[in-house]
Amino acid sequence: MSKYLVAQLDEIEEIRCSCGITRRAFVEDKDQSATLHLLDVQRDSRVHYHKKLTEIYFILEGKGYLELDGERVNVKPMTGVMIKPGCRHRAVGDLRVAIVAIPAFDPEDEWFD
Repeated sequence: MSKYLVAQLDEIEEIRCSCGITRRAFVEDKDQSATLHLLDVQRDSRVHYHKKLTEIYFILEGKGYLELDGERVNVKPMTGVMIKPGCRHRAVGDLRVAIVAIPAFDPEDEWFD
């Protein structure tokens, strides 16, 4: 078994998520320690949180803000933000974001108030 994985994100199928449209890499193997997501934020993003998941957002393109536990944090390209478990959050604006999810993304660990 190889000690590395490669993903071509522009070849991964888009899916709808709470913040917009995403492509998720490395989700097939349930034993992965992390996953990589490419998110295009949509206007109707929803505040949500994770009980176990830490997410690192890296802004690739656009301007907007992250809503983090009710606080507005302006973001632009090259901004990095670590979102810890329990932090209510959503992205707002015309943004393209790379997200590293640790541990690997689990759709059962997405919660809404």
